[in-house]
Amino acid sequence: MLLAKKREEIVFYCQKIAEKGLTPGTSGNISAFDPEQSLLAISPTGMDYEKLTPGDIVVMDLEGKIVDGERKPSSEFELHRIFYTERDNVGAVVHTHSRFATTLSCLGWELPAIHYILAFAGKKVPCAPYVTYGTPGLAEAVFQAAENYNAVLMGNHGLLALGENIHRAFITAESVEYAAELYWRALALGRPNTIRKEEMERVAEKFSTYGQQL
Repeated sequence: MLLAKKREEIVFYCQKIAEKGLTPGTSGNISAFDPEQSLLAISPTGMDYEKLTPGDIVVMDLEGKIVDGERKPSSEFELHRIFYTERDNVGAVVHTHSRFATTLSCLGWELPAIHYILAFAGKKVPCAPYVTYGTPGLAEAVFQAAENYNAVLMGNHGLLALGENIHRAFITAESVEYAAELYWRALALGRPNTIRKEEMERVAEKFSTYGQQL
């Protein structure tokens, strides 16, 4: 089976974002890119994550042609493709509709450096304007707003997290949701303190070697 390992990982993390409450129902999507073959594996549209199998994951080329798989791919293919074609440091994309990050996106707010854990994403998380889902226009708007960050809020929609692999993209999505909830709670009590840009850069450097280096 083409891109077998990546397909297995996508199933695992699709079930994980559902288990963690990062996306309701069958919403959200995950993909992983193989630069050597210029192919990406992406979750199918509208399928129950609990019942997902590696065979349900669709493999496509960067032009949108299905090269392996029987299912209909995620309608957000363009949203994933643009990062694989335009940024060479992105190997996976995790798109969620997590509650607190999406709440901020509905306000059109970016997420400032409320906690150092946000350094997985960058010095902040910018917010893209609302554009109809599943369109090239949405992909372009999100890409432009993301700049060189590893996460971007999608106006009135959700969150997009990027990483060199799916695990890293998932950790970023989870960290942004955690920080978004902290920001929401802090705003309810007063004016939150934020961390200086220089310190976030220092933490990001520390995060690059955090954990077990395999």
